[in-house]
Amino acid sequence: MARIDVIMPQMGESIAEGTVSRWLKQVGDNVKRDEPLFEISTDKVDAEIPSPSAGILVEILIGEGQTVAIQTVVGRLETDAGAAALLPAAASTAPTAAAVVVPSAPVASTAAPVAQAPATAPATAATGSFEERVRTKSSPLVRKMAAEHGVEIAGMSGSGIAGRVTRKDLDAFLAAKPAVTAVPGASMHAPAGVEHRGPLPTPWAGDIVEPMSKIRKLTSDHMSLAIKVATHVTSFFEIDLTRVARIRAAMRKEFEAQSGQKLTYLPFILQAVCTQLKRHPTLNAAVAGTDVILRKQINLGIAVALDPTGLIVPVLKHADELSLTGLTRGTNDLAARARGKKLSPTDVQDSTFTITNPGVFGSLFGTPIIPVGTTAILGLGAIEKRAKVITGPDGEDTLAIRTCAYFSLSFDHRVIDGADADRFMADLKKTLESVPEAGF
Repeated sequence: MARIDVIMPQMGESIAEGTVSRWLKQVGDNVKRDEPLFEISTDKVDAEIPSPSAGILVEILIGEGQTVAIQTVVGRLETDAGAAALLPAAASTAPTAAAVVVPSAPVASTAAPVAQAPATAPATAATGSFEERVRTKSSPLVRKMAAEHGVEIAGMSGSGIAGRVTRKDLDAFLAAKPAVTAVPGASMHAPAGVEHRGPLPTPWAGDIVEPMSKIRKLTSDHMSLAIKVATHVTSFFEIDLTRVARIRAAMRKEFEAQSGQKLTYLPFILQAVCTQLKRHPTLNAAVAGTDVILRKQINLGIAVALDPTGLIVPVLKHADELSLTGLTRGTNDLAARARGKKLSPTDVQDSTFTITNPGVFGSLFGTPIIPVGTTAILGLGAIEKRAKVITGPDGEDTLAIRTCAYFSLSFDHRVIDGADADRFMADLKKTLESVPEAGF
């Protein structure tokens, strides 16, 4: 027999766990190499995971809806068809949720909260033991949530491997905490360990209550963390794209005939952004405590709307090395695979600067949230024709119809001063407004 383990992949450097959303194959099914095998959800991506080898799916160890640590074996393939046929019937019946290797989260109650140390913990699990290290090495999201709510992860008995605390465990514990009743005359400030929120709204007659989807909950958690980590400031510039529009119109027909790709404004903007990130390195950086990491690579995260499920940010690697055609093909390919759930783990990793384009929906400008691990994000507003005052060579002002858009830059004020951010934007504006007729 030749058994192949199917593992939970790591979908980002800060991701420590993933949820099996759906198995696309059943036990006993033949599977081709790289054929979609199961779907997973993390706070970075909702994607199909390809099979690591051709063979027959003989075991499903982690059922749908279960969250496990990365590198956990979730199933097994048998590459020898003859050997697979000889397996006992029990091996070919897929484990249900009750047969999952990692148990589901314990039910919490106010009488016996999950955060109590397990009574059955072995005496050998002393400080620094393997079990304790695993339990406290929860995902960054879980540790952040625990810190916000004053919960000690080290004292919790989790449902993960070796007692590792998962987000489900923490959610169960927080849900079991008794509600805080307002006392007349008491301080409006919540005490330590209590959520800084008002009372939860309740549905009224005729309302429809819909639970958040997995990707919506993960996006919510990620955005909440991102807004708390960085010190956000947003600057706005109006940029005249008339010259870009003229160049695009002139080369569009030939470009699309040769490349088979639709030519939009986006690759022109991406190329200009790459040029300016080289001149302004703090906008292509990451903050690590009191250190600033200036990235040499320019990897552009391009936000993609996934109707109706949410948002994802695939990454265009080494974007500064790509031509206009390469940028167009790269962004179109990532967007198509994102909407088709075909992204690989590496497709959502290592972004150094992000671009979001709400302008395609008609938005004029916004204040985008900086993704964790980066220092800036550029928002592109709707590109439209506007009446502008133009000063001619003779010094006289005239009205002209120009193609313009508002660009917004949200930046981390911990490491980027307003003057530096505005210099980046001013240089980006100059680059796009003074493009030679021959193009980039």
